[in-house]
Amino acid sequence: MTMMATTEKRDYYEVLGIARGASVDDIKKAYRKLAVKYHPDKNPGDAEAEEKFKEAAEAYGVLSDEEKRARYDRYGHQAGGASGFDPNQFADFGDILGDLFGFGDFFGTSRRRTTRPARGNDIRYDLRLEFMEAVFGKDVTLKVPRVEQCKTCSGSGAKPGTQPVTCSGCGGRGQIRFSQGFLAVARTCPQCGGAGKVIKDPCVTCSGAGRVEEERQLSVKIPAGVDDGSRLRVAGEGEAGYNGGPAGDLYVFLSVADHPKFTRRDYDVHSEQAVTFTQAALGAEVRTTTVDGEESLRVPAGTQPSQVFRLRGKGVQFLDGTGRGDHYVHVTVRVPTTLSDEQRALLEQLAALDGEVPGERKFIEKVKDLFT
Repeated sequence: MTMMATTEKRDYYEVLGIARGASVDDIKKAYRKLAVKYHPDKNPGDAEAEEKFKEAAEAYGVLSDEEKRARYDRYGHQAGGASGFDPNQFADFGDILGDLFGFGDFFGTSRRRTTRPARGNDIRYDLRLEFMEAVFGKDVTLKVPRVEQCKTCSGSGAKPGTQPVTCSGCGGRGQIRFSQGFLAVARTCPQCGGAGKVIKDPCVTCSGAGRVEEERQLSVKIPAGVDDGSRLRVAGEGEAGYNGGPAGDLYVFLSVADHPKFTRRDYDVHSEQAVTFTQAALGAEVRTTTVDGEESLRVPAGTQPSQVFRLRGKGVQFLDGTGRGDHYVHVTVRVPTTLSDEQRALLEQLAALDGEVPGERKFIEKVKDLFT
């Protein structure tokens, strides 16, 4: 009776050259180093290198999986589920070796062109508005450059009257499978780029792409109340979809110019209103400017500099149309820089009535200090 010799498996940690407490990153780094060293492409015809590559891959497949590693740590090679080299268990092969050996194409994991419908890309359009345009809204016409479906071929990419044909290189599968050493390899078909079909007579308008770049005019309604940084979505006005898929969306990003008189805080508007110191002291009815035009503002006697008055409902319209913000008027007191003899005499009489004592500083200077 003939006895067959068996080869005892090495400890997986020993295979990868790492400690038992090694982290997942350490395991991946160790495996990558061995895979690069013993990969069959680098060692053609070297059976020993091929076996070491298999051994390292098997060890990685167990130790990189939390559950498998726990069973292996407890039961060793008797744990089960840890025997033999199975390329299909390594979902991250492409992540580990893709940049070195093109493993993105291994095991059918490569990115392929597809003939299935797919949504088109979204488009961003930047639009600048004047302050009052943002307050009251505006209908605008935009000239948007975008990719649209080719009208000549209706998006097929083929010359009218013809159709794409099944790729002879891959038989319509989009991939070519062959053996590389001990591995079964699937690579994207170079003839059709993974689509499974080829265009023999391309459309002269789009050169077979099925889409063309065009500039299209769109009418867009800017609602009243938008603010700087607002974004509007126009559904279905982005780039054309792929293979008959839906179009993307258009996003209009708004910026609003400053106004010489008004500043905005949410839906409220703020402005300054200058009055004379006699109007501030005695009270007056003045005209102040709002977004709706001039409004009457009652300044009561004894108004102080920087005092704020509110005009209800004279601000910006809410986007939902339920109301408007307010307008806040910040009072500034205007002090004359020159006085007539009569004005000076009257002010000096006022100073005497207030008990002002004549000194180096004149009363008018004190008035200026008060209101500035």
